Amino acid sequence: MSEICILGVDPGSSGAIALYWPSAPHTIIAEDVPTVDGAINPAALARRLEEARPSVAMVELVGAMPKQGVSSTFKFGVAYGLVRGVIGAAFIPMHLVTPGKWKKHFRLSSDKEEARALATRLWPAATCFSRKKDHGRAEAALIARYAAETMYADFRLGAAE
Repeated sequence: MSEICILGVDPGSSGAIALYWPSAPHTIIAEDVPTVDGAINPAALARRLEEARPSVAMVELVGAMPKQGVSSTFKFGVAYGLVRGVIGAAFIPMHLVTPGKWKKHFRLSSDKEEARALATRLWPAATCFSRKKDHGRAEAALIARYAAETMYADFRLGAAE
């Protein structure tokens, strides 16, 4: 059996992806989704997934947000659908998780800074969470870690560390 690589996705055109290997819990790769002209670049995302070859994907299940404008909601929905479509076209098994579920698992509130602080503690050697605007990367990384801890019981937080 080949090594498991989990893709975590914080969707949207300002979202991020993370690659996590449960067998190497101190290693994480987190990066912004590739964009062109402010929108997700599907070809670049597909190339990145082909390079990484994740075994499984965990994508945050999102919906329209209250008081969000029609144009922003549409743009966000397009980005979300595009990410799911690229993952599906790459034949990567995909699971969805609500923000409430994965955040409850880590005892986080909706404060994005909490997610960034936890990611920094879990992966102290990683530089990908160093800026305030890197909260999407932190959330993608935590979504991947959530998948490892809930889908692969041997890799629960602390058990593999």
